[in-house]
Amino acid sequence: MRDVLEVLEFPRVRALLAERAKTPLGRERALALAPLSREEAERRHQLTQEAQSYPYALPEAGALREAYQKALSGGRLSGPELLRAAQALEGAMALKRELLPLENALSQVAAAIGDHTPFLERVKRALDEEGAVKDEASPHLLQIRRELRPLRQEILDRLYALMDRHREAFQDRFVTLRRDRYCVPVKAGFAQKVPGILLDESESGATLFLEPLSVVKLNNRLQALRLKEEEEVNRILRELSERLAGDEGVPGTLEALALLDLVQAQAALAKDLGLVRPRFGERYELGEAFHPLIPNPVKNSFALDERTRLILISGPNMGGKTALLKTLGLAVLMAQAGLFVGAKKALLAWPDRVFADIGDEQSLQESLSTFAGHLKRLKEMLEEATPQSLVLIDELGSGTDPEEGAALSQAILEALLERGVKGMVTTHLSPLKAFAQGREGIQNASMRFDLEALRPTYELVLGVPGRSYALAIARRLSLPEAVLRRAEAILPEGGRLEALLERLEEERLRLEEEKRRLEETLARAEALRRELERREADYQKEREARLEALEAEVRERLLAVETELKAIREKARTESKRDALRELMELRARYAKKPPAPPPPPGLAPGVLVEVPALGKRGRVVEVRGEEALVQVGPIKMSLKAKELKAVPEGEAPKPLLAKPKREVKEVDLRGLTVEEALLEVDQALEEAKALGLSTVRLLHGKGTGALRQAIREALRRDKRVESFADAPPHEGGHGVTVAVLRG
Repeated sequence: MRDVLEVLEFPRVRALLAERAKTPLGRERALALAPLSREEAERRHQLTQEAQSYPYALPEAGALREAYQKALSGGRLSGPELLRAAQALEGAMALKRELLPLENALSQVAAAIGDHTPFLERVKRALDEEGAVKDEASPHLLQIRRELRPLRQEILDRLYALMDRHREAFQDRFVTLRRDRYCVPVKAGFAQKVPGILLDESESGATLFLEPLSVVKLNNRLQALRLKEEEEVNRILRELSERLAGDEGVPGTLEALALLDLVQAQAALAKDLGLVRPRFGERYELGEAFHPLIPNPVKNSFALDERTRLILISGPNMGGKTALLKTLGLAVLMAQAGLFVGAKKALLAWPDRVFADIGDEQSLQESLSTFAGHLKRLKEMLEEATPQSLVLIDELGSGTDPEEGAALSQAILEALLERGVKGMVTTHLSPLKAFAQGREGIQNASMRFDLEALRPTYELVLGVPGRSYALAIARRLSLPEAVLRRAEAILPEGGRLEALLERLEEERLRLEEEKRRLEETLARAEALRRELERREADYQKEREARLEALEAEVRERLLAVETELKAIREKARTESKRDALRELMELRARYAKKPPAPPPPPGLAPGVLVEVPALGKRGRVVEVRGEEALVQVGPIKMSLKAKELKAVPEGEAPKPLLAKPKREVKEVDLRGLTVEEALLEVDQALEEAKALGLSTVRLLHGKGTGALRQAIREALRRDKRVESFADAPPHEGGHGVTVAVLRG
């Protein structure tokens, strides 16, 4: 039997998971992923959910593993290799410090990261940022390099002095290395002027590279020191390699980093494919399930429990039956491997084994046909499946005589029902549809087909067996009616069943349309109910607000009356009782009947231009409210006494008003004013500044709560006279002063 993981396309899920891993360790874990124990699978689900909500950065663990394996095998690591390993360990310890305070499943994984401080400190003392061994890595190396530097400089000084004395003998003034010894480039015709050892010559032979005799001993000493330096550097690198190999915490760190990379890849896969965390129970229930490897999949919902242990799916070819089987099987395998699954809601049982007979499999070695291959796999199910197993059978009864195949398939379904297994089965055989109809433990289902468009919709319909649609499609394509009637006569039982299914489908479609209309009506009624509830709530809020305002007004008037009564009683006690009685009668008359509001002055109506003497400005009436009127003056609306306003005929030139003495508009102090008063002052200041040709206006509003500053800046933002504004410099008021720049 083929591996069920291969049959259900689990390796493709592994590949998608590996693409999202950040390190070689995580990719290897992803490609080797397989079903786990139930406890470990639930732990992985929790880790994946936490990784979704808490992203974290991973160190490069691949270089660490390679370095550790090389060190374990006795190899000597180079300085850069040791440095990369140390950086990975340092990053792992930083990640551990980041995750431990979370106190969740991620922190438990991070706790397995070891403490590599001794190795890191030794590397930090021994290697520089490029991985080269530092002078201070050992006292012996420090001593060697202290001798090397002056010796190298002495050799260079002697060689440059020699070239300066015999300039005509040298091709160029530079010192070079040949055979790890310092030498100079001498012209071929002047070799006798520079006694020395020939180390090399140019390709043309025109230049000889000579080691002058004056530096031979120094070069020998330099070479000896270099060999000592190299030996000491190798010893230090070998020591560091042995330290890494001896760090017992490295394997745990590598394992923790691999798992953290894997669950982060699982979180990315879940986000990219829209997967959901599954729960485990005693039944299978998938809501809006989909195959995660199919682009733009159609989502279906179904359930398998003790009442419906098997679902028999029928319908036309290419209708999505096989994909639905794989959707269930793949969801189970992914959940058992610790992955999220393709669904909106997923409750899954934990099968002891998943059996899958999907697709054709001919065994040439055993001379088995397709049908024989199916029988071999079905035999294994019948012998080994338990009530806790999940079976997925595609095209049951295909590949042989339909009558014998139907009889054998029915017997197999009966045996599976007796064993109590759960699963899905697809078929084209009409007798099996009739067998499943109304039988306990098994439910008919079908994949919907759009006969008008002649294409499947991939939607699962539970409780209704599927039609083959062969005759319906033939009739839709206008095959001769005589041929169609003859086909129906040849297959009377199938024809009657097909006619029954057609009537059932028509009834189902009619009921679905009726259900859709009822749902739309219900949705409209629900929306209307919510709107009425909202209006009622708004009305109640408004009513309560009005009552509160009325109560406040009544309390205020009662307090005023009480104050006046106290004053009258005090006057009656200390002064004239006659005067007190008179005031009491006046008070009673005043509150007994409120006088009617006087009519507004003539000519005062909304839209009328009026003069506001108190401000020295004109405005337009917006609304008349008895004794008061709402007037728009510039950008400000304000309530004013109606009797103080005077209507102005349209087109009349403004009369010169008694204005305040003109001032030089440089700074306007607005502190202590209300917002309305301040905005009027700002408007007047801007007007005066424009008339005087000033370019800036300073508005001193103070810091306070910021309300006045905000209102002024909002007015400036809308004012076309203002080009820009900003805070004054800190030494000139800062946030407490706004400087407005006027347009030219």
